[in-house]
Amino acid sequence: MEEKAKVYAISEKGLLQTKELYQYILDTSVFSRELQPLKELREVCAIHPRAWMSTAPDAGQFMAILLQLLNAKRTIEIGVFTGYSLLLTALNIPEDGKIVAIDVDRAAYEIGLPVIKKAGVEHKIDFIESEALQALDEIVQNPDAEGSFDFAFVDADKVNFWNYHERLMKLVKVGGVAIYDNTLWRGTVAMPEDAVRQKLKEGRKLTIEFNNLLAKDARVQICHASIGDGMTICRRIS
Repeated sequence: MEEKAKVYAISEKGLLQTKELYQYILDTSVFSRELQPLKELREVCAIHPRAWMSTAPDAGQFMAILLQLLNAKRTIEIGVFTGYSLLLTALNIPEDGKIVAIDVDRAAYEIGLPVIKKAGVEHKIDFIESEALQALDEIVQNPDAEGSFDFAFVDADKVNFWNYHERLMKLVKVGGVAIYDNTLWRGTVAMPEDAVRQKLKEGRKLTIEFNNLLAKDARVQICHASIGDGMTICRRIS
């Protein structure tokens, strides 16, 4: 099962020029440091038909460092799937920290839930089964929620990324961080459209539009990192 997890990570998540180099990073710096609950959840997810949707383990390692540097205590996650990034966040915030986790698919979340319970961090998670925009709009209406989150992670439908960003700019505090996943879209953002596989074209278009909007957003300091399938880190500055 470990090998299956590696195959998914290499074929679907890596943007480095060779599979061998990416595997070297995983074997040397990622898998050797990966906490046991995360390894268990990754192995559970590896046999799922949509395993490619899970957060890449090297991207998770990067997120863990950011969470600790921020001393994040209250976070929000849009798009949960089986919960790898959710579990990672729960393991890297304080015992009294809280995560608002939003996803329309509770069934996928429950695949990873036994591992989350075993890790002893379920009490940190407030799972909301809902369309994300609806849930975010309800949260935004609460005046106490404004600027109350230290960290946000978005790995959901690309068509609404900018809508999520607008709401997160109200919810994430100044100095807080929002991360958007898949912002290099298998590398297709830099390809001519006619060279892109048909099933990737719509996502490519939406991702390029989102990247361009973020690049012009004066509210955030950004870093576009070639980790996993591309991650854009936005630090709110105003």
